[in-house]
Amino acid sequence: MSGPTVAEQVATLREQGFVVVRGFAAADELQALRELSQRQLEQAAAPVEYEADLQYPGAPASRQAEGGHTVRRLLDAYGRDPLYRQWATSPRIAGWLRACFGRQPVLSTAHHNCVMTKHPRFGSLTGWHQDIRYWSFSAENLVSTWLALGNEHADNGGLFFLPGSHAATFQPSQFDGAKFFLKDLPENQPWIERAVCPDLEPGDVVFFHCRTLHAARGNASDRVKLSLVHTYYPSDTKPLPGTRSSSKVDIPLA
Repeated sequence: MSGPTVAEQVATLREQGFVVVRGFAAADELQALRELSQRQLEQAAAPVEYEADLQYPGAPASRQAEGGHTVRRLLDAYGRDPLYRQWATSPRIAGWLRACFGRQPVLSTAHHNCVMTKHPRFGSLTGWHQDIRYWSFSAENLVSTWLALGNEHADNGGLFFLPGSHAATFQPSQFDGAKFFLKDLPENQPWIERAVCPDLEPGDVVFFHCRTLHAARGNASDRVKLSLVHTYYPSDTKPLPGTRSSSKVDIPLA
């Protein structure tokens, strides 16, 4: 039996704010991306972001502390290697997003555009948040792709999502000063109780809306988890001038 059609997958995204598309990456493509990412992580090839720089819960206290040079993200994936560029602009991703947006998709190089890592011991946990909290666009209709380069689940830092949160109206008082959704606030509890963490196999992709609340625990396994993450917007949406969102040249997908 064949799986859901692209139209059905897009409908799921619109309904719950995310959708898992199984086996989206071809086996040879996946292997090449995983091997490239492992090499670049071993080299800590610049530009990188360190766990100690963000100071999320569980991160090393400083770069001088134990685990201080634990990499959180390999930044600027698009500029790192042709393999990353080929993935981010692949016809299959372009076709899926065109079906979602109803027009040409554009790759943001200022946001995500990275290999996201989650290390045992020093990989921090990430609280509930919406990605749009620190992006500046003319509309809040961006979609991100999260490619699992290995197995992902709750215990190794897999993503949790709150279904339907992308379509909800929240008050500023429901977030802290850094715009994390307050987990102990009574009015937030019904939302957090809905949390789901889909198990991902290597090659699975999660498409998720920029307003979908999501979070991740630390990595309790003995292996580094690697994911390739990009963000896209429809061609009629524009990054706002003078903001980080407009600080780099974005890439229209053919």
